[in-house]
Amino acid sequence: MEKESLQIDGMLRRSSSSSSFSTSSSDSDYNGAQELPLLALNHVSYVSNSVSRSVKFYQDVLGFMLIKRPSSLDFEGAWLFNHGIGIHLLEAENVPKKKNKINPKDNHISFQCTNMELLMQRLEEMNIEYVTAEVKEGNVVVDQMFFHDPDGYMIEICNCQNLPVLPLSASACPIKNLYTIPSITNQTIS
Repeated sequence: MEKESLQIDGMLRRSSSSSSFSTSSSDSDYNGAQELPLLALNHVSYVSNSVSRSVKFYQDVLGFMLIKRPSSLDFEGAWLFNHGIGIHLLEAENVPKKKNKINPKDNHISFQCTNMELLMQRLEEMNIEYVTAEVKEGNVVVDQMFFHDPDGYMIEICNCQNLPVLPLSASACPIKNLYTIPSITNQTIS
């Protein structure tokens, strides 16, 4: 059976059997990027001062469940899963210092949410400090909420699904010189 595809400005196609986009091989704006067999983000991995404390946080605050991890892993840690993503926690003594200030422009993981008020109420009940922000694009409004886990890693909760995903061509890209940077494929990093 032949896959159906959708052409967007002749650059991207979306297979009806998957939700992934790929670049067209004839598109010079993307340096001839080839379609990769990537499926989705599988997990994020965090070092933690206390894996048990972090497991409880991700279970109680975000509804993650503890899952079995391979017995060949001979170090303290835990794997959690929910919402289509895994969180791998690794016990470590030298975890970077916990950040006190919540900065929405810092590194973070983001979860889409259909009921921001419910999550806000849960954070308040658990005395978890958070900050809110709002992104506007025309008539579209995205609500955001940011907070830290016990080790200081930032989490965002948003209704980002309100904002459409609109692919850009190289000529429309706001990042200066993005497409003049040499490719990093086949380079050894030491």
